[in-house]
Amino acid sequence: MGGTPARLLEQYDRVLDLSAKSENGTRHRLLTDLADAGVSQAVLHAEYEGGFDAEQLNDATAEMVEAHRDVFVGVGTLTMPPERPTVAARQVDAIHRMGLVGVNVQPAFFGLSIDDRRLYPSYARAEELGLVVAIHTGINYSRMHPMRHERPELLDQVACDFPDLQLVACHAGWPWAAELCAVARRHPTVHLEFGGLAPKYIDRPGTGWDVVRSYLPSLLAGQVLFASDWPVMPIQRVVREWSDIDLPATVTAALMGENARRLFWKD
Repeated sequence: MGGTPARLLEQYDRVLDLSAKSENGTRHRLLTDLADAGVSQAVLHAEYEGGFDAEQLNDATAEMVEAHRDVFVGVGTLTMPPERPTVAARQVDAIHRMGLVGVNVQPAFFGLSIDDRRLYPSYARAEELGLVVAIHTGINYSRMHPMRHERPELLDQVACDFPDLQLVACHAGWPWAAELCAVARRHPTVHLEFGGLAPKYIDRPGTGWDVVRSYLPSLLAGQVLFASDWPVMPIQRVVREWSDIDLPATVTAALMGENARRLFWKD
């Protein structure tokens, strides 16, 4: 994975076999896996965690979206840590000009908290342009950077300061899942995204997802988003495990597509 430090990846490889899975993450494989899982449209994320150039990632994402407009909308990413806050804000402008609909931010991988003031010009520009901001929350497996930077209470501060900014909490904040539920209840602009985890654990008592599971069919039904974090999690597996959870059909439909369509597909 490019120039990514070994210490950042070693636990990802132990837990998720990330490097090996990434080798199989080809365009053809993604399109095939989506079709096999019955997924007709998807949000394509660029994620900058070091080792690649953020602008190259954005160019590749925009090219993929352009080539498959019937399937994808795209989310760009920012260079971290920002060289200067205004430079990062201009990067948000460039993402918007590419026709991408959101910005992904991975602050903890660079020792930044979600509410670090160096990120605020980027948040402000995204809010002005109507872009969604997707932020890594909860546990990460980098042994270089503490996960305290990604507590949901920090996302709460951002939501207070940018009340019209649509925020996606990637990976749904575990092990602070209950805290994230409280943030989402306070802010209808905050959405829980479940990429990179097996949905069966959300349905299993004692795993730390109990509050999320309780609120899924009711209080948070309009703020939850299906995701796979492919190729980390096979799309077919994630679809199957969500389908196995006993939820009202309307909630499953919202989770599996309706909420994302409203958030990312503006027309």
